[in-house]
Amino acid sequence: MENVIEINHLNKSFGEVRAVQDLSFRVKRGELFAFLGVNGAGKSTTINIMCGQLGRDSGSIVIDSQELDGNVDAVKSKLGVVFQSSVLDKALNVRENLESRAALYGIVGSAFEARLSELAQMLSFEDLLKRTVGKLSGGQRRRIDIARALLHKPDILILDEPTTGLDPQTRKTLWSVISDLRRKDNMTVLLTTHYMEEAADADFVVIIDGGRLIAEGTPLELKNKYTGDYITLYGASEDTVKKLGIPYEPLRDAYRLLVPNTAAATELIIRHPEVFRDYEITKGKMDDVFLAVTGKKIEAGADR
Repeated sequence: MENVIEINHLNKSFGEVRAVQDLSFRVKRGELFAFLGVNGAGKSTTINIMCGQLGRDSGSIVIDSQELDGNVDAVKSKLGVVFQSSVLDKALNVRENLESRAALYGIVGSAFEARLSELAQMLSFEDLLKRTVGKLSGGQRRRIDIARALLHKPDILILDEPTTGLDPQTRKTLWSVISDLRRKDNMTVLLTTHYMEEAADADFVVIIDGGRLIAEGTPLELKNKYTGDYITLYGASEDTVKKLGIPYEPLRDAYRLLVPNTAAATELIIRHPEVFRDYEITKGKMDDVFLAVTGKKIEAGADR
């Protein structure tokens, strides 16, 4: 697959704070790309630079084969962006918000009506069109934020913590819509999130800390490199588990054993068949990867 986003040696400082430091990465067309880091790691700064909202100190940005320098408007036309904080006008109703935004892309008249109807059905907000945005719930407002970003059918959708604070059902609905768009339109999605289960579904993951890239790879590659496997063992006593001589932690009705990899788990089970009568083996999670790489737990909130 071709690269649709290329970031090369990007740097940005705010006074003495180096928010982004020599950052380079690639995003391939059509993939779900997870861009992870704790609050203040530099994710939102990078996104704002990519979108032409913020200048950079040095480095280059190429989006869909176009340099950002000298082509800001052309690059922006390819991007749909859902920022952490809603950018909708709370005093206007849903239809007015979307109509004014669509006009910036020359989508007016019957073309706007058709696109509005399509998005309203897709994101289930037909009954909200006349409602003032300031009176919407968080989940309703997020659906309109995403509709706003999709009005002009962008090639690349940037989602900056899009599901923070949403209930599970709304999160599921939004991800279903995004998955459909990726499948039908080969849309590229760049995601920042603090929900590691969302990152686990990505095609590729980049983790930054202090504005620097510190790990990258597919979720499986990162799990294999930075975490081990877990064996959840049922129906055994703690004395029996201790005799195995490996790290473990007690659960409510079982013990979780930490092994380096699946091969080590298999070897342990073969050596002690009398112990492993009821068990399951699982890979480490992206939470474990993130903690191993950064030494920190990821949390929701404002980023820089």
